[in-house]
Amino acid sequence: MKGLFKSKPRTPVDVVRQTRDLLIYADRGTSEARESKREEKMAELAKLIRELKSILYGNGESEPVPEACAQLTQEFFRENTLRLFIICLPKLNLEARKDATQVVANLQRQQVHSRLIASDYLEANIDLMDILIAGYGNTDMALHYGAMLRECIRHQSVAKYVLETEHMKKFFDYIQLPNFDIAADAAATFKELLTRHKSTVADFLSKNYDWFFAEFNSRLLESTNYITRRQAIKLLGDMLLDRSNSAIMTRYVSSRDNLRILMNLLRESSKSIQIEAFHVFKPPDIVSILVANRSKLLRLFADFKIDKEDEQFEADKAQVVKEIAALEPRDRP
Repeated sequence: MKGLFKSKPRTPVDVVRQTRDLLIYADRGTSEARESKREEKMAELAKLIRELKSILYGNGESEPVPEACAQLTQEFFRENTLRLFIICLPKLNLEARKDATQVVANLQRQQVHSRLIASDYLEANIDLMDILIAGYGNTDMALHYGAMLRECIRHQSVAKYVLETEHMKKFFDYIQLPNFDIAADAAATFKELLTRHKSTVADFLSKNYDWFFAEFNSRLLESTNYITRRQAIKLLGDMLLDRSNSAIMTRYVSSRDNLRILMNLLRESSKSIQIEAFHVFKPPDIVSILVANRSKLLRLFADFKIDKEDEQFEADKAQVVKEIAALEPRDRP
């Protein structure tokens, strides 16, 4: 007889709705509620979030079912479940936070009827990005919010919003936070913002050239911190060597101040920093701009060697040296 009274398994829609109800409860923070009752409800919430994760990612026994994922995604973005996830995240225990972060990350990629409905939701609730970015100032929440943020800026409209706000200036502080893990996470988000969406990035750099590169040079490339300098010169190369930023590249290396910074980086004892700085000089259309510094650069490149043999590097160096050496003063732009 027992089998007749088995409870029906929860559908993905049921799981989302029950999760939402408990998140509303957690957000309310009812102080009059008995502590034991609250603990019980928070434990149930953690269990439901784990169930959401299992539906989206599958478990050891089965792969995720596309139809179940689509139902879950549709219900999740039908109401403000994502907002509740983000607001209530600090109230969850560590394991539930990790699960919730993975759920939010996965949902950014889930398509319903060939649409990324997360993108539509975020466009209508763009202020959530303000909460996620401010999370870098909270040691306990920074890595969870940072992981969510990087997934959200996969959507071009969301990345455009972040690029166009004052938040971009805050990243220069976050990247240099004393907590290494948080600083590294902020640097990863910063890089994603400046490399993923080519046309949006080119537009941002063009409109914000002066203040952005003034900050980038003084606070990152000329930082006293070796890791900050190494990450910054790598990112500079990634940005400037992208075809969509060719006008920015020309403008950047046409500046004597910028060339001075790059030449100082070429003199660094760190081979990785030297090599990244060298890559900025490689494009043929840039070489002609360097004639004013021809003799200094030729001396630098003559002494510029790396520890292990690298045929591609040697070929690149030989080509750059050949083109610089061939320039005559009258070719100066």
